[in-house]
Amino acid sequence: MKKLVILLIVVFCASSLYAQDEYRDPDEISTIFSKRRSNGGYGAISIAYSEIDGKDAFIGGARGGWIIDHSFAIGLGGYGFINDIDYNNIFDNDLDYNLAGGYGGIFVEPIIGSRMPVHLSFPVLFGIGGVAYIENHNHWDYWWSDDEDSDVFFVLEPAVELEFNMTRHFRLAASASYRFTSDVEMLNTDPDILKGFTAGLVFKFGKF
Repeated sequence: MKKLVILLIVVFCASSLYAQDEYRDPDEISTIFSKRRSNGGYGAISIAYSEIDGKDAFIGGARGGWIIDHSFAIGLGGYGFINDIDYNNIFDNDLDYNLAGGYGGIFVEPIIGSRMPVHLSFPVLFGIGGVAYIENHNHWDYWWSDDEDSDVFFVLEPAVELEFNMTRHFRLAASASYRFTSDVEMLNTDPDILKGFTAGLVFKFGKF
């Protein structure tokens, strides 16, 4: 975890220095706090694929943030997920269960080379979430409320996004991330069940 934090700090510092060099006048002296900044913002929706306990899972989400000087964004994001795990053997009945939940929090996002048609960004989400078993035949109408059948977890999800400037106000990004979570404590469930890689698409709209 310490190595991950150090890596994130290095990425942020490098992106800040690159952005300042990209937008300054060649004859202008570089400073840490530039007076000439252009701020904006964006909203985004995402669809993604992951594996939870070795089974296919769908993750949908949204986020919105403030962009500082084209090179750094900060905001809020939230995601929901459901998989096709069959938990029929966990409970003493004939019902089928899926694992579903969601998580959200604050994200920070260094952006490198945002004026280029294709460039990179590195969003990192810090937050909290919840997970529970649900009945298949009732879809989302019934959530287990027993302490053994649901839990709350903390999440850290760093990502890398390859962004394409489609228009002035629309960007399409291919995203890859890894989800770190605190241990999940539920009946007959691996504590690391939510940890893993995610790949998907992000659709961003705003003033970049």
